[in-house]
Amino acid sequence: MPKLSEIKLAVIGLGYVGLPLAAEFGKRRSVVGFDINHKRIEALQAGHDSTLEVSDDELREATGLTYSANPQDLAACNIFIVTVPTPIDEHKRPDLTPLVKASETIGKVLKKGDIVIYESTVYPGATEEDCVPVLERYSGLKFNVDFYAGYSPERINPGDKEHRVSTIKKVTSGSTAEVADLVDALYREIIVAGTHKAPSIRVAEAAKVIENTQRDLNIALMNELSVLFARLDIDTLAVLEAAGTKWNFLPFRPGLVGGHCIGVDPYYLTDKAEKVGYIPQVILAGRRINDNMGRYVARTTIKKMVQNKIDLSNASVGVLGLTFKENCPDIRNSKVIDIIREFQDFGIRVVATDPYADRQELAHEYPGVDIGTIDANAPVDALIVAVAHNEYATMDARAIKQLLRGAAPVVADVKSLFDLDQLKQAGITAWRL
Repeated sequence: MPKLSEIKLAVIGLGYVGLPLAAEFGKRRSVVGFDINHKRIEALQAGHDSTLEVSDDELREATGLTYSANPQDLAACNIFIVTVPTPIDEHKRPDLTPLVKASETIGKVLKKGDIVIYESTVYPGATEEDCVPVLERYSGLKFNVDFYAGYSPERINPGDKEHRVSTIKKVTSGSTAEVADLVDALYREIIVAGTHKAPSIRVAEAAKVIENTQRDLNIALMNELSVLFARLDIDTLAVLEAAGTKWNFLPFRPGLVGGHCIGVDPYYLTDKAEKVGYIPQVILAGRRINDNMGRYVARTTIKKMVQNKIDLSNASVGVLGLTFKENCPDIRNSKVIDIIREFQDFGIRVVATDPYADRQELAHEYPGVDIGTIDANAPVDALIVAVAHNEYATMDARAIKQLLRGAAPVVADVKSLFDLDQLKQAGITAWRL
């Protein structure tokens, strides 16, 4: 096992998690940033991060960071940090393919004394039960004898310029006490917020997966209340503002739950629970509620269009925002697509736009979605303001009205950005979660 001064670091996967981490380490030591996406590597070598998580200036400051798509460039490294995605498949089951492939790549260059640290979100036990056997098989080495492992869950919040990798407290762990100490010391080089050394890898894995499960359930409660209050003709936001005057009321809001964390991580926990014979009732109930909110938004909007005597057979609906969260180009697991598909199932034309998302990526991920223009020259009958991008949040009722046509257009303010009375005065039928 290397000493802190002898570490030759590699970061495997240069996405929303890996690049900010590699850049921070690259300000202090030599780091090999590895990714299988050659275009990604070329863009980073040219000095630009398309995810907008790391600025061009920050990349220039990371003087110790080099980029590669060649696995042989990992051979000289002795600590490997894995930051690849851990998605779910079409059946909402964990897909460990990227994690396994990364482990295979590392296993082929793994040497005695090396340490592999995983940051990807997984269920408790995945590091030692799923990843370590791959490392052993491809390296011919024995775990905790010839090489070691650690787990330090990522806590990146895409688009957040305040809570950065260095300012968020980091949970660390290792497969032995000595390894845990080294892993913790390594991260303390860059984490100014401090670290928390967990007693085991499994504890660290479990801590990560329940962080987002807790948020998922809180948002599910708000979504269910939103559906209920709509039937009671009560404005949900007004209720939450009133309840929020109590000091210990948690400030969650209803909304679409997408992205690569909150909408995915709970399924890693429920899958593991079912494998050990326990059916997690509350977690799955929350997931069902949140997974159905896109359909609810579309159908509620359609009802209001019908009430306003809009001809659905000739209607068009505009969608503002396609990413999974505001001011961020990340479209992974965006639930806005659920709204669009529901309208399309009713035969209603949908045109969508987003100032951050890459058009080619959208075309690849969401085929059949019309990525176009919504303005005074191409107005729509109804508008879904799905993402709170700054460009949309600063709009007023007059600007919104210019995007609409007809005598009684409809607006669904999914993120509660606007004053409903002002929209009503502008002749718009508006509603929000």
